[in-house]
Amino acid sequence: MAGRLMDRSDWMIPDGVSYLNHGSFGPTPKVVHQVREEWSRRLASQPMRAYLREVEPALQSALERLAGFIGTSASNLAFVDNATFAMNAVAATVRLQPGDEVLLNDHEYGAVFRIWRAAAEAAGASVVTAVLPRPLTSPAEVVSALEERITPRTRLLVVSHVTSPTAIVLPVDEICRMANRHNVPVCIDGPHAIGMRPLNLDSLGCDFYCASLHKWLSAPLGSGFLYVSRDWQNSVVCPIVSWGRSLAGRPPVWQDVFRWIGTRDPAAFLAVPAAIEFLESFGIERFRDQTHELLRDGLTRLEAEFGAKALVPVSREWLGSMATVTLPSSNRSAKPYLTDPLQTALADDDSIEIPVVWWHEDRHIRLSCHLHTTVDDLDRLIAALRELLPKFP
Repeated sequence: MAGRLMDRSDWMIPDGVSYLNHGSFGPTPKVVHQVREEWSRRLASQPMRAYLREVEPALQSALERLAGFIGTSASNLAFVDNATFAMNAVAATVRLQPGDEVLLNDHEYGAVFRIWRAAAEAAGASVVTAVLPRPLTSPAEVVSALEERITPRTRLLVVSHVTSPTAIVLPVDEICRMANRHNVPVCIDGPHAIGMRPLNLDSLGCDFYCASLHKWLSAPLGSGFLYVSRDWQNSVVCPIVSWGRSLAGRPPVWQDVFRWIGTRDPAAFLAVPAAIEFLESFGIERFRDQTHELLRDGLTRLEAEFGAKALVPVSREWLGSMATVTLPSSNRSAKPYLTDPLQTALADDDSIEIPVVWWHEDRHIRLSCHLHTTVDDLDRLIAALRELLPKFP
């Protein structure tokens, strides 16, 4: 029944911890974790029965539930461990040739750049990076900046639905329409969008969509999917080669190469329907409205206290439940860290889990809000930054 109340007690977050980083790793709600544990127990107690007779139909049922949630058919989806696995599959599928180009932009995730640079280097191709305007004020600016870098050599356009370092919602519908006019295939990196943003894959018009489900949907860690349009399904390649066929003797489908990559625990995939039901029991639009409004409150306070500016207009068009703001920094020559000392201090001194990221040589903090987030969490963040920022200028 949609509309039930939720609070921290629905999660396993330790007392005293303000968890403000669903953008990296979303904690698993208790009811979802219980479903995962039950499947793991079934697999451990009688693996022959589970793998040969139970798992395949259960995976198909879970895939159908996910497909309905994201607006497509289960025949277009495969469960994979995460968006990184999915993106590697796309890199194995899109056969680059010498001189080809793969187009990304300067807001993309570092691991995605690394995947495509490796694929391009191996093929004698190149990665082209479009630089988006700063500040961004209209979706047309994004589309234009990407379109300007398309050439006859562009083999693929890779773009985030919601960017990781900058937390910006990109106009993927318009980007897909533009790319389709140029006959350029599109791969969308979408782990931050699932749950946070409405999604209808059948109408989107992309060729590939890569996602993790452990962020805003709060499905278990190790659950994700790869969407492949029908035009590519006969040529899709899994980066791990195994038997690639049904263990139960079902008719072959393209997903088999992803479903059976050796013995693994599929419990995370099988708990995905429970995660969808958990969010739907609160109300999807209610979830989006509540978390966005809390985010707006946090951004207003960060700007008032520290002059921390959001990178885009604070609206539903550009932001969902997460935003990145620029922090004041007197040390512009500081070497960016994998883990910034300010982030470590927030966690160690104040039990606040939030990423501090370097992007374009500036230090930023990325705030995520979910159903367990409260005004008290924002109060604690502001108080901690007030104390720590002078120590980490």
